[in-house]
Amino acid sequence: MTDYKQIITIEPGKRGGKPCIRGMRITVNDILGWLASGMTTQDILADYDELRENDIYAALSYAADRENKIYQIAV
Repeated sequence: MTDYKQIITIEPGKRGGKPCIRGMRITVNDILGWLASGMTTQDILADYDELRENDIYAALSYAADRENKIYQIAV
């Protein structure tokens, strides 16, 4: 399992404080959107050579963890 805490960064002045990948301007939401639209990991890596495979897994881990926390609060 990828430790997203070492990869996902949140900076108030960057992309409106959205969670980004390693301080870049690529957000977790960008990656999730690309995957949801049908892009594969390899497609994303080919289009964005600054990304690594672990970055994509970190975005998924972050989203899953956040979803789990929201669910726990709602129950």
